[in-house]
Amino acid sequence: MGPGIRKRLGDEIVRLFSQRRQVGKKNLKSSDMNSRRIFIIKAGGGLAAAAVAPQLYANSSQNENIVIGIIGAENSHTAGFGKLFNIDKKFPGIEVKYVWGETDEFAKRAMERGNIPNQVKDPQEMIGKIDALIVDHRHAKYHLDAARPFVKAGIPTFIDKPFCYRAERGKEFLQMAREVGTPVTSYSSVAHSASTFDIKKQVKEMGDIYQVIRTGPVDLDSKYGGVFFYGVHILQPLMVLFGEGIERVRINRDGSYGNATLKYSNGLLATLVFKQKAYGWETFVETNDKLVELKSRVEETDPPKNYVDMVEMFRTGKEPRSHQSILNCVSVLEALEISAETEKWVDVKYI
Repeated sequence: MGPGIRKRLGDEIVRLFSQRRQVGKKNLKSSDMNSRRIFIIKAGGGLAAAAVAPQLYANSSQNENIVIGIIGAENSHTAGFGKLFNIDKKFPGIEVKYVWGETDEFAKRAMERGNIPNQVKDPQEMIGKIDALIVDHRHAKYHLDAARPFVKAGIPTFIDKPFCYRAERGKEFLQMAREVGTPVTSYSSVAHSASTFDIKKQVKEMGDIYQVIRTGPVDLDSKYGGVFFYGVHILQPLMVLFGEGIERVRINRDGSYGNATLKYSNGLLATLVFKQKAYGWETFVETNDKLVELKSRVEETDPPKNYVDMVEMFRTGKEPRSHQSILNCVSVLEALEISAETEKWVDVKYI
């Protein structure tokens, strides 16, 4: 794409963005926003979108109001997002104004508890009305289809954990997001926290570590995807702390109880203990002379880091986590799922 075309695309984005500020979001017609999204996507294909997307976000003020829509209300998270933005107002100027629920009951409960004013019967009713999207189904198999039309329309999207149910589908989805220039991210709130990143610093200072034991709640028979549901909270922090070079996994189980052994390419062994009675997550490491519990030395920020970085992406387009890292975690979860059925060693197939 030549510099003349690039300049015209950038100028058009600036003009449209300025128009949006002048008329105000409440009065901006859906057709105006849709034309802006369609222009970005169609003007020269994915290359043009990637080229002009930074310009779009660069013109977004830190003080500009952002309207969020949420797909999914079965989780308590949806009401939690409403409380964070609408009631506690941790991020002034940012509001959750629309929600779609799997049932009317789920939607109305989230609206009441999170002070969310509008329910939509079809998620796509939100296109043209929102500036950012959160997808929050309990089962990850629904996430990508729900998010796809919004990402294609250029709406920054946070997909709650886990990102998806199959890494191959996730790869295709993220490729599409890159082509249209829309920022997308997903992570475990346990992993993406000030506490976990502080522990990561400690690990770097500890010297040799021979084994890791990590505990957390997991139901291997969960109707929401077995090890995928909550398994991401025990797995992703492990990958943040010790890297993503997990080669093989094996689950041993007794009914829905169980534990897993993960073998790293550097020889490190990690044992995951799946709790069902107790809540919370702990990490222990074997060093040269003792077993040590890793504990954070810092208090979690207020608001927590996972929300801060999500909002930063909505405002600036800066993705807080690489697409490859997102996919790597899903690939390990897939291997764990297979081993949960066979109780045999399964090689992790990264894509």
